[in-house]
Amino acid sequence: MATSGKKHLNSVTLLFKLPYYTQWGQSLLIAGSEPALGSWNVKQGVSLSPVHQDSELIWCGSVSVVAGFTSEYKYYVVDDKKNVLRWEAGEKRKLVLPEGVKEGDVIEIRDWWQDASEALFFRSAFKNVIFNATEGVKKESQSVSLNKSLDPEDIVVQFVISCPRLVSGSTVIVTGSNPQLGRWQTQDGLKLSYVGDSLWKASCALRKSEFPIKYKYCQISQAGNSTLELGPNREVNVDLSSPKQSRYIVLSDGALRDAPWRGAGVAVPMFSIRSDEDLGVGEFLDLKLLVDWAVNSGFHLVQLLPINDTSVHGMWWDSYPYSSLSVFALHPLYLRVQALSDAIPVDVKEEIQQAKKQLDKKDVDYEAALSTKLSIARKIFNLEKEKVLNSSSFKQFLSENEEWLKPYAAFCFLRDFFETSDHSQWGRFSQFSKDKLDKLICEGTLHHDIIRFHYYVQYHLYIQLSEAATYARKKNVILKGDLPIGVDRNSVDTWVYPTLFRMNTATGAPPDYFDKNGQNWGFPTYNWEEMSKDNYGWWRARLTQMAKYFTAYRIDHILGFFRIWELPDHAATGLVGKFRPSIPLSQEELLSEGLWDFNRMSQPYIRQEILEEKFGSFWTVIAANFLNEYQKQCYEFKEDCNTEKKIIVKIKTSAEKSLWVEKEDNIRRGLFDLLQNIVLIRDPEDSTKFYPRFNLEDTSSFRDLDEHRYVSMWRGPWPYPCLCSPCYARTGVDWIAYPKNA
Repeated sequence: MATSGKKHLNSVTLLFKLPYYTQWGQSLLIAGSEPALGSWNVKQGVSLSPVHQDSELIWCGSVSVVAGFTSEYKYYVVDDKKNVLRWEAGEKRKLVLPEGVKEGDVIEIRDWWQDASEALFFRSAFKNVIFNATEGVKKESQSVSLNKSLDPEDIVVQFVISCPRLVSGSTVIVTGSNPQLGRWQTQDGLKLSYVGDSLWKASCALRKSEFPIKYKYCQISQAGNSTLELGPNREVNVDLSSPKQSRYIVLSDGALRDAPWRGAGVAVPMFSIRSDEDLGVGEFLDLKLLVDWAVNSGFHLVQLLPINDTSVHGMWWDSYPYSSLSVFALHPLYLRVQALSDAIPVDVKEEIQQAKKQLDKKDVDYEAALSTKLSIARKIFNLEKEKVLNSSSFKQFLSENEEWLKPYAAFCFLRDFFETSDHSQWGRFSQFSKDKLDKLICEGTLHHDIIRFHYYVQYHLYIQLSEAATYARKKNVILKGDLPIGVDRNSVDTWVYPTLFRMNTATGAPPDYFDKNGQNWGFPTYNWEEMSKDNYGWWRARLTQMAKYFTAYRIDHILGFFRIWELPDHAATGLVGKFRPSIPLSQEELLSEGLWDFNRMSQPYIRQEILEEKFGSFWTVIAANFLNEYQKQCYEFKEDCNTEKKIIVKIKTSAEKSLWVEKEDNIRRGLFDLLQNIVLIRDPEDSTKFYPRFNLEDTSSFRDLDEHRYVSMWRGPWPYPCLCSPCYARTGVDWIAYPKNA
């Protein structure tokens, strides 16, 4: 007889069970990495059905697979159309079937929903730094060796527990009410094996007549002391009336129940971590001393302000750590020049000691400290550049970082050559290209050593910060970095990746109780649509770079990833902005309510009586210098001062400035008030769309509207009062409230 030649594969049934309370219209399903579980397509996952069991709601579902089946999977809460409402936290679950399963066996997998609070301890900061109890613990085979052959009355139970907070050197057992679990005698309990990722497992065969079984997990210290987990006894039972009994039960019991963990940390700016070794400012190697202090004080975390290079202006303004010249390069300010070489000449050592005396002050002299360090570093570089730059470790560093390091070095050279970081003023180098970069950094040019010097400094900064980061991990202290939401307008990143930024905009925050004019940080907003085209490669590279040193991040500010207060780049304050994304009002919507005079509502409303009220008898000087009268007692700004930044420049540079030199601040504020005296902000990308001006009810432009338009705007079909509050933004078909200081 001819055969198909196909090998017969044993088929087994997986029965998933999970206790979970849902709302009406919600259900649960499983999606996983294998086709049997939908290949991560949730709509093709395994649907679960609810069963009431005493006071619990148990979701159950089954699927047939081959005996050697392995998969990753997660649980999802979905609506009646299988749209995902939420999914469990933590890493993907990993399913490996017990050894010895046979054709037709039922493997019952009892899981617990993974909450975010439990998943927290599996983050690298906790698992690999603070606790790190399983470092060096040898993994044991996951195969199960049972002491006897199974008969029909046996059920194999596999105990699985996660112990991310296990004390170093400890082991885990399970003890319980039956003989195989030691009858609550911990010395006779079932020993679990470590299988990796903080998981401990053990299996044993139990008689059906022994169920239900109560049990608990227990830590056994290196000294032999036992510590039972907290909480009530766990219990496993079987339904003996079921027509098809489970042969194997996998008890995925979540995390071992410990007392709530408590920890504390300290947040400091890098420049303030001073020591006897520093040169007038905190240095990366000083972090080791801070880590020692943290350990002695019982702290588990050290958080730093941003440490990237901010050398945009070449002066003390650059001490502001949130305006990055590069999101990849480290700041040369934190370099320890004494650690650059083991063979520093005597005269350079003397220069270092002299500099220490001059710079060792309570306050940091940013400009002096940075220039001194770079001057000394250049001298050491000139002595040992060939040795260092030809070393295997430097070549590896350059190879791993050339994507950002080469453009950074070229940018620094061009910044110094043109005496400005505003790359729009660099002539043919204003537009970045790979070809121009290659020519700039190639060997044989007169400036090649300048390029290589920037490589050299970044290489040593990398070595020194890596040393401090490794030291912190060994001491079980988290090093937490700060990730600012923005980059400086004149930065390496905006030069190399201009399409990733909306360069005609600025980032800020809307007015609040503390500042009625809002905030304008000056950073361009992100072009998320463009960033999505390569799956946010720039962001992934940025986070990967930070992960070389840090095991936790602070994101300032996290809301900026979802909505941002966006301003035109010609604004100096944060008042006349809008949320991005948000949905503007169309002309059609406004016209339907009788609001038709769009220029009146979107242009500065300036009348003679307003000028007299704001500037008194000086109003005529203001009108003559800054305004045009387009009709009787009605004014508009002149072209050379019709934005906030233009006003600032004109006040400073006008030939008539002697007239207002003693009133400069008051005049600037008054002119800003006039410029901001609008009701609607016209969308710069679509002139038929409008946004209500923040707190428009406070403007004379709004108060002077005729009664119909006033009433239409205030009590029309849209809740315009909401728009005048920092708590609301129109983002879709409805209006969404936001926390006032979000």
